[in-house]
Amino acid sequence: MSAEIQLVRYGADQLAAIRPTLVSLYAEVYETEAATDPFFSIERYEGRLTGHSSRPSWEAVVAFDGGEAAGYAYAAALPPTTRWWDHMLNPLPPADTVEDGQRTLALFELMVRKPWRGTGLSTRIHETLLEGRPEERVTLLVEPGHPKVKALYESWGYTNIGDQQPFPDAPIYATMLRPLH
Repeated sequence: MSAEIQLVRYGADQLAAIRPTLVSLYAEVYETEAATDPFFSIERYEGRLTGHSSRPSWEAVVAFDGGEAAGYAYAAALPPTTRWWDHMLNPLPPADTVEDGQRTLALFELMVRKPWRGTGLSTRIHETLLEGRPEERVTLLVEPGHPKVKALYESWGYTNIGDQQPFPDAPIYATMLRPLH
């Protein structure tokens, strides 16, 4: 690890250039899960990445350490037709789930490779991704089986607003929400 980490922002129009990096890093971070659970397979991840990045508001921030990818996050605004809130195990009030394409940013992925964990890199990637975003709030999903990750998100100002299962074969995730401004 070098002392000089470079954080680079990418838009949806640049996905082709960084897609191999995102997929490779995912494959490394989720190696165990991908080997045993079809939901975490590389193919399923690539399908989710394609869907998420099809939104014009999609952005990614990739951390490079001496040219080597150390981690990344990506997000996009929820469109008016989103089904994000439809999978809540206990439905939220309708006023909390109305989207206009600019209200809520969905943070779909945030991951850091092992050598860079515990260095504060995830915080830097996260905050860089959120910097300058116009949405009023940000939401994400976290597996309750990862209490340290959930606690980290809580330390960043996220609140658990309930659980959801976005796909029939997906884990049940804690749904978290944080104001952006």
